[in-house]
Amino acid sequence: MDHLKFVIPASEAESVAQSLGLPSVLHLLPTLVQPAQSLARPPISKFPVGAVGLGSDGRVFIGVNLEFPGLPLNQSVHAEQFLCNNLAVHGCPRLIALAVSAAPCGHCRQFFQELRDSSSLQILITSDHPNQNFSKSPLPFKPLPEFLTNPFGPCDLLDKESPLLLEPHSNGLSFDTSRKHANLCNGYSKESELDGNFKNLSNGFNGELEESEALLRIEALEAANKSHAPYSGCPSGVALMDPEGKVYRGSYIESAAYNPSLGPVQAALAAYIAWGGAGYERIVAAALVEREGAKVSHEDTARLLFKRVSPKCEFRVYHCSSVENGCKKSSE
Repeated sequence: MDHLKFVIPASEAESVAQSLGLPSVLHLLPTLVQPAQSLARPPISKFPVGAVGLGSDGRVFIGVNLEFPGLPLNQSVHAEQFLCNNLAVHGCPRLIALAVSAAPCGHCRQFFQELRDSSSLQILITSDHPNQNFSKSPLPFKPLPEFLTNPFGPCDLLDKESPLLLEPHSNGLSFDTSRKHANLCNGYSKESELDGNFKNLSNGFNGELEESEALLRIEALEAANKSHAPYSGCPSGVALMDPEGKVYRGSYIESAAYNPSLGPVQAALAAYIAWGGAGYERIVAAALVEREGAKVSHEDTARLLFKRVSPKCEFRVYHCSSVENGCKKSSE
């Protein structure tokens, strides 16, 4: 299964480590960094980054950097962000250690601050040890505080009970089932402006377009409810669909320092790749859910992203008016 390139079950990771004569799965991480780099998609920089992490449940997760031609560089996904998102998508509660091909940038060091007990996170930079025999102990891991001194993070803005990244979130968003949802496709408001193939899009299902739309709407809502957005109070989520009808979702992840935040489209694209998605052009439909009148809105950015990475993607936006009043489709 393709998605196993990005997630290795605990039993398989242990088996691979033993077959290589490694003392532990922890020693396996740096050996997988170079193969992970081959999965990166950096068409602009041509600088592939691979990050391989060990989750608290024993699974091994892979993250890579993603770049999107024609879009601002700040829309890129860093390998460390991909890695954390990969753990979140697969329900792993904690990242214990990671090996990465290059030193994490300042944004990624800050992004790690969203993890509970981030000071215990262990990091190994393989490029700093080109001749290291990683089958030997001890390994040259260093804790996050050695990379990020005098940190600013969730503890400066949130109470101790607030859920952090990788912890369960329930933002309480819901739909008003009495509302009807008119079509909104990637910025077009008139059905006559749409390509005929998309007016009758079934996305691999035998039912009508409404069935696929309902599925995307529900999945995007679920992603929004799991969104880590404690600083703005503006959770959002995105769901994508491929031609076979398979759905991939991503949740907006905020950083206490704001700029390192990961948008919901980027999170969904990372999930798409992690679960075996091929070219972005195979994304045929997408939905975004966010609060109406939110101080932080992803609607315009999402539309721009989809027009660039998958121009024929049918894109819909649903605005939540309030937790009590449910959500409604945006109109133009």
